Amino acid sequence: MYSPPFHSHQGSSTNPIMEVGNEAVEQELEVESNADEMSEEELDLDHLDQPNEGTETGEKGAIEGANPFGKKQRKKKSTIWEDMTIVKQPDGTLKVQCNHCKELFVKNPSGATSQHKRHLKNCLQKRLAVGEENQKRQQVLSFTEGPSDGITSITNFSYDHAKVRELAAHMVLVHEYPFSMLDHVVFNKFMKAASPFYKKINRQTVKEDCVSAYMLEKRRLRNILKGANRVSITTDLWKSGQKIQYMVVTGHFVDSDWVLQKRVLNFCNVPPPHTGVVIADALSKCFLEWGIENNVSTIIVDNASYNDVCIRRLKEGFSLRKRLSIGGKIFHVRCCAHILNLLVQDGLNQIVDVIDVVREGIKYLKNSESRLNEFAKIKKQLQLPSKQLILDCPTRWNNTYLMLASALEFRDVFPRYGDIDPGFHYVPSEFEWMKVEEVCKFLGIFYEITNIISGSDYTTTNLFLVELYRIKELLNEKALDFSDHIRFMAESMTQKFDKYWGESNVLMSLGAILDPRYKMVLVSHTFPVIYGEVAAPRYIDEIRCILYDLYNEYVDAHISSHSEEPQREAGKRKHSEISSKSTQGAAKKLGVNVLTGKEKFQMIVSEIDKAP
Repeated sequence: MYSPPFHSHQGSSTNPIMEVGNEAVEQELEVESNADEMSEEELDLDHLDQPNEGTETGEKGAIEGANPFGKKQRKKKSTIWEDMTIVKQPDGTLKVQCNHCKELFVKNPSGATSQHKRHLKNCLQKRLAVGEENQKRQQVLSFTEGPSDGITSITNFSYDHAKVRELAAHMVLVHEYPFSMLDHVVFNKFMKAASPFYKKINRQTVKEDCVSAYMLEKRRLRNILKGANRVSITTDLWKSGQKIQYMVVTGHFVDSDWVLQKRVLNFCNVPPPHTGVVIADALSKCFLEWGIENNVSTIIVDNASYNDVCIRRLKEGFSLRKRLSIGGKIFHVRCCAHILNLLVQDGLNQIVDVIDVVREGIKYLKNSESRLNEFAKIKKQLQLPSKQLILDCPTRWNNTYLMLASALEFRDVFPRYGDIDPGFHYVPSEFEWMKVEEVCKFLGIFYEITNIISGSDYTTTNLFLVELYRIKELLNEKALDFSDHIRFMAESMTQKFDKYWGESNVLMSLGAILDPRYKMVLVSHTFPVIYGEVAAPRYIDEIRCILYDLYNEYVDAHISSHSEEPQREAGKRKHSEISSKSTQGAAKKLGVNVLTGKEKFQMIVSEIDKAP
């Protein structure tokens, strides 16, 4: 009968493998019996006397050498053992020693560590050691670049989560991001990679931070407005894609440092009906909210009929409080850019057929990428500039001007593209291209003037009159032009000019007089051209009287506010000089040479002041 091999060696004493195994078992039993007789303190001492196997033989060796069936030592969880050590005294007692000052403490049998914590809190040697360690530790530097001068400052970096939340709220507000963006997984990974200290900001938190940022900026702006003596208001209504009517209110003022400021004070929904009374009430609430109800000097609006009712109602309220400057002569100001837009739109209506042909042709080309590619190939063959066709917005005349100017550069491409595309029926004739060229030359000066008076980083009141003079002079010149369409355009635009600017505009005249480059010389030179030789002397005397009244108001205000106070030091004036390079050149880049009113007036003054 067959039996397994290991059965044949079961009782054999001559098997060397079994002999070694039996000896190992006997040694382990002997160690276990001796360990049961040892006290707990002796076990602790044996553990202290053993070398650190993890450092000598590695972590793997320490794990292999441990007895899996033996009683495991409890892991010390208290943080004091990072600075304390259990030592055995010569008499056999156990003490707890501070690693820094070497002071000994009695080891509590219950394991309490409160007295050790109190010592470490007050240990002078530990404090010195921690201070030296912090000095040796490498600091993280933060580089901050200045806003305009480019100077970089270096500071020690410290993570400020409150500052991160504030900047996150500003990011959402400025770029109009959704609140859920801060919950995106990849965004949080990116922020964690940028700074390991970053903590996730949820959508509810950033929503509350946005409201807090708005309220904080609102308080700051209110404090700035307290130092503004006069505030100029511009307002307009705007309809969104959802057919909701909004009103925007913008304040322009000079702060205590003589820096021109522009701030959006309100952007609110105005429910219908949009009457002058409703708009006046909305503006009054805005003024009261910002505390500027007594500091509004002018209100600039467009030429809608309800704005006349609104301004008349507000003017009555300001008159009752006696807060109108020079009797309210500069309270209501019509937007010059809006009047200029109406003026040019009337002129463009005289050549609407030519404009429609160019507009429909560009729209046809832009509806297909393949058509644009074929158009670009022809441009390349003719070695024309690599500019793009511009499709205008019909309600904005300056866009229409740019569309005509760009199409004029590709007048040779249109007929060639029509030869390869039978569906392209928008090729202007030579006579129509001649009309476009003459209209672009005519409107170039209006485009330049619009860019000048639409600036927001510099004062524009002093720039209107000299450019108004140039417009009137140009219209008088073009009214005698040989081309019928140009003459008709000039006549239509002159009627609109006389409707809105036929009477003296006080504000733009005062602004020009206070400009040291112009003074009364400009008024005396331009009024005969704008208002005629007969009415000009009367308007000049009227402006001079209003100027004296305005000066006397400032004198009275100065005396009343400085009668008991020393005169304040004048702040630094940040003056943004309006040079011809910054405000001109847009039309010249399109190949149209224009002469603005400022340039022409400077030529006249230079001729007068020329020495013999």
